[in-house]
Amino acid sequence: MGLFVRDGAFYKKILVIGGPIAAQQVITVGVNMMDTVMLGQLNETALSASAAATQVHSLFQFMSMGMGMGASVLIARYWGAGDLPSLRKALSLMYRCCLVISMIFTAVVGLAPGRVIALLTPDAGAIAEGVRYLYWALPCFFLFGMSTTTTIVLRNLKQMHIPLIVSIGAFFINVFFNWVFIFGKLGAPAMGVAGAALGTLISRCFEFAAICGYFFLFEKRARFRVRDILAPCGELTPEFLRISLPVMVSDTLLGLGSSVSMAVAGHMGDVFMSAYTITIVTQQITTVFTSGLGQSAVIITGNTLGEGKAEKAQRQGVTFTALGFLMGGICGVVIVLISPLVVGSYNILPETYGVAMELMRAVGFITVFMAPASILTKGVLRGGGDTRFLMIADVVFLWVVSVPLGYLAGLVLHWPPFWVFLCLRLDHVIKAVWCISRLRSGKWIKKIQGAGDRRI
Repeated sequence: MGLFVRDGAFYKKILVIGGPIAAQQVITVGVNMMDTVMLGQLNETALSASAAATQVHSLFQFMSMGMGMGASVLIARYWGAGDLPSLRKALSLMYRCCLVISMIFTAVVGLAPGRVIALLTPDAGAIAEGVRYLYWALPCFFLFGMSTTTTIVLRNLKQMHIPLIVSIGAFFINVFFNWVFIFGKLGAPAMGVAGAALGTLISRCFEFAAICGYFFLFEKRARFRVRDILAPCGELTPEFLRISLPVMVSDTLLGLGSSVSMAVAGHMGDVFMSAYTITIVTQQITTVFTSGLGQSAVIITGNTLGEGKAEKAQRQGVTFTALGFLMGGICGVVIVLISPLVVGSYNILPETYGVAMELMRAVGFITVFMAPASILTKGVLRGGGDTRFLMIADVVFLWVVSVPLGYLAGLVLHWPPFWVFLCLRLDHVIKAVWCISRLRSGKWIKKIQGAGDRRI
């Protein structure tokens, strides 16, 4: 079997699906980077506080994406098979889960924001500023959860342009109101970290109104409306949980792992924490194309299997993996090349600059393996319905290898930043090798139950 599929239509489909997704990811990461750059003009405490507070929202984002991507496995398969009744029932279950998760996060963060931030950083100043951020951004859990899951649905329905256009608008809204409220422009009060939260909240309101408003009121392919959230779908619940729950658990554990990594960074001091924040944002920018490739792999793989073409899906999976290594190598080189320019744009101490440059080199190396691992775990194997295997892989490699080694290297042995970061990301290297073996075995292709008795 060759590495690359010889079918122009296949690559065109990747571009049509993955291109807008990657562009939207660029905009989303750009919003996060603008927050970081603007707050970096204040002081390192503001930067650390924002990083800790947004990490809480990142954990919620992982859970929302996990629920949405778990449902996406079913949606792509049902769409490929032309099974719209099952597709709508999967959507009903997805939205119910999303609403429950949003309410839980809102309640926990609203009742104990200080305790939540204290888990990520011991600095009293950063905790106080982080609490202000969380209070202002509290409604974002519901708004972001609904818009994120709906965006995933629209991508499966081949309507990627809607979320992309909305994201462009949200980017400019966020940047403008950040400028107004962080620095106190146009007569507004200078709110600092809280101003960044308020700017984010305003952009999330716009995003929710535009994306969910379009889907629930005007979308004509699935024709899913608000009342359908409460429609009976009990017969599909076991299959939904079998496929989607492992995805949500996997992504939640990855989110927790990211939070633990942030906690390790926070407990290593403001210098390491600030440098870590800068490098993570840069990594996100250079890997958005990998994310677009991975999400297109879920949709294409699911559609292909829904059409009953398992051998074709296997060949496509090999090509996606090869593209992942290629993309990872390119992104790694880009990170190393732009690191002096990126790190130099922040108002940071020389010591922080040195640590950030060291972390940039580690990010460049690990991205070579992170890209194919992400495309396989979040794309090809997930699209095949092999979600239970992926959940086990995430749990073992992250929580048995990376987290303990990162804690040991950073807080016990006090290794240099380069090696601390590699330990915290070692699971990506192992998963890249492990998942390639799984792909070659063919065991990742699973049957999925529809709303009736038919399996596809």
